[in-house]
Amino acid sequence: MGKYKSFIVLGVAVIIALVTSVLIYNTLQRKAQKAEAPLPTQPVAVAAGDLAWGTALSKGMIKTVPYLKDNLPQGTFSDPVSLVGRVLVFPVKANEPIFESRLAPTNITTGGVAAVISPKKRAVAVRVDPVIGVAGFINAGNRVDVLVTITPDRGSISNPVTKIVLENILVLAAGPEVEKKGKEPTNVNVITLEVTPDEAQKLALSATEGKLQLALRNFSDTEDIRTQGTTIPILLASYSPPPEKKVVTRRPVFKSKKVEEAKPAPEKPPVLPVAAPAPPEKPPAYVVELIKGSKVTEVKFEREEKSR
Repeated sequence: MGKYKSFIVLGVAVIIALVTSVLIYNTLQRKAQKAEAPLPTQPVAVAAGDLAWGTALSKGMIKTVPYLKDNLPQGTFSDPVSLVGRVLVFPVKANEPIFESRLAPTNITTGGVAAVISPKKRAVAVRVDPVIGVAGFINAGNRVDVLVTITPDRGSISNPVTKIVLENILVLAAGPEVEKKGKEPTNVNVITLEVTPDEAQKLALSATEGKLQLALRNFSDTEDIRTQGTTIPILLASYSPPPEKKVVTRRPVFKSKKVEEAKPAPEKPPVLPVAAPAPPEKPPAYVVELIKGSKVTEVKFEREEKSR
């Protein structure tokens, strides 16, 4: 029995290893089968092609694509029919889901610029040329600053002023289109801007009384900068060298005797009259009555002042 003890231990170890291998294999097989099972999906309505804002959706513009049900984004649509007639207020790219946040309210069924104007805003058209329109690089969705060059009414003096009157203004449309077609810049005659009623008044007055110029902004630049405006003197003074400081050297001045003699004497201050002292009071006199018979007379004797 002792000589077979080692073989018995080895056999038991082999059996345990086989059982463990079978269990591990079965477990991996079950996990692989679960992984191969298809995950639940749900159809989502997406754009069949690039769609511009202000577009009224039709059936041919929408298609459905399966999305994982567990990872389905909120605000999407499963039925394309429910989107027919809705108006986009933001552009949508091809195969991009159409979200509720990109659509105008259900009561708006007509597309165009009027559908994409923000609440309490107005659309104002501005006539432009290749210079004002930044050589055709301004497109719908860009933001611009509006400058005006105007000459204030100051009589016969002509001193034009250039000033930024509106900043960070949204461009609704360039020409009759609300979306750029093609990659080349296109010169248009009219650009439509989205402004508030107060800004619309400033824009109308600037277009009537002065000459407009548009400045294209970066998409990420939203900071407003207040300027004082530029006039012709300020323009000509810009980038000018600072004035040179003149060094004045003082030389000693020698005066001749003749010049000193000819120089008039300085005027003396006027002498004010001094009041004379009042004379000393005389000492009182002595009065003596002199009686001669029936006649009485008075005789005065002055008192002499004693010397001290």
